[in-house]
Amino acid sequence: MPVLSKARKYHQLSDAPAGSFAEKMRQLPLSELAYRSRRADREHVARLVQSGRARTLEDFAALISPAAGEWLDTMAGHSQRLTQRHFGKAIRLFAPLYLSNECVNICTYCGFSRHNDIPRVTIPIDEVRAQVSKLAGQGFRSLLLVAGEHPKYVSNGYVAECIRESLKLMPAVSIELGPMETEDYAPLVQAGGEALIVYQETYHQPTYESLHTAGPKKYYAWRMDTPERGYAAGFRRLGIGALIGLYDWRYEAMAVAAHAQYLLRHCWKAQISVSLPRIRPAAGGFQTDPSFALGDRELVQLVCALRMFLPQLGITLSTREPAKIRDGLAPLGVTLMSAGSSTEPGGYDSFDESTWQPTEDQPGEQFHIADERSPSEIASMIRRHGYEAIWKDFDRALVT
Repeated sequence: MPVLSKARKYHQLSDAPAGSFAEKMRQLPLSELAYRSRRADREHVARLVQSGRARTLEDFAALISPAAGEWLDTMAGHSQRLTQRHFGKAIRLFAPLYLSNECVNICTYCGFSRHNDIPRVTIPIDEVRAQVSKLAGQGFRSLLLVAGEHPKYVSNGYVAECIRESLKLMPAVSIELGPMETEDYAPLVQAGGEALIVYQETYHQPTYESLHTAGPKKYYAWRMDTPERGYAAGFRRLGIGALIGLYDWRYEAMAVAAHAQYLLRHCWKAQISVSLPRIRPAAGGFQTDPSFALGDRELVQLVCALRMFLPQLGITLSTREPAKIRDGLAPLGVTLMSAGSSTEPGGYDSFDESTWQPTEDQPGEQFHIADERSPSEIASMIRRHGYEAIWKDFDRALVT
């Protein structure tokens, strides 16, 4: 994989390193595929569904078409069988821990955007320790550290220290931060970071430019290649995704599928997962175009189509989604789920440990979650489906 030189940020796909996904993105006819998806031939779809697999991006486009919705039950059966074949009857649980909502970007849809009037905080290490302990008490052994994009807590070793402290109680720690260079990720891997999560938000460049008006997040193509820089630094899990509701969901789905396919081929030593979260209410009152909305039935169809296209791909379902849809999707293709989440830095301080419900408002949250059930309730739901809720799926080997 190409390792980018320090601070060589680029906005245009034409400036991306040869061989990177951003460079290959220029060649993908995503708009044409999305157009064809909306008009897929019923007979072609029927043959694909009967075969149980999608071999190409064109096949995947057909499986997310309106025509394919007629065979949703059959697609769900294929998705369930493929998931069990590659992942067993298990769903890994994790919790997000928000370290900071300080951010230098203006992203019009995000609660952390610097133009929003919310209380800003970066929690100190002793509070990180207390939050991790509280989550461990709920059963979690997998943690995702999340923060807005601000240089001060990256350059001073704060995130690496948060990882080291978290590992005292959490065997698996992932990070979701603003994009960095490979050499800046290396200390986080050395500290014990397991996974790097970075969402493109939208793969449609004109929309991306209109939504990200200030700050380092404006580097569209450089952000797209972040997983590759993380892989070069040594992360063993990589997660990507798009925020559904910012642009045409079929276009975004095609881009995420193509990106995941690329990473599975080129970053083959890492486990690859995707998430397609739907936008939620947040500070700033961003309103999405109704034509971009992804309905519940279409979300199920999309998950099944992804599984039929990329059987070994991890699929994450967050608490952005309501309880009903999470219950329905749990046995159909999902491999990772968050539970009992707070999206405010230090937000678990206000959670009642017996009910795992916040006892006060959280004005500094990134967005408001939809599934507010406790971790134990989510684990029970998973078991009712005949699956196992996995709190911890590995032990770190001792190297001498």
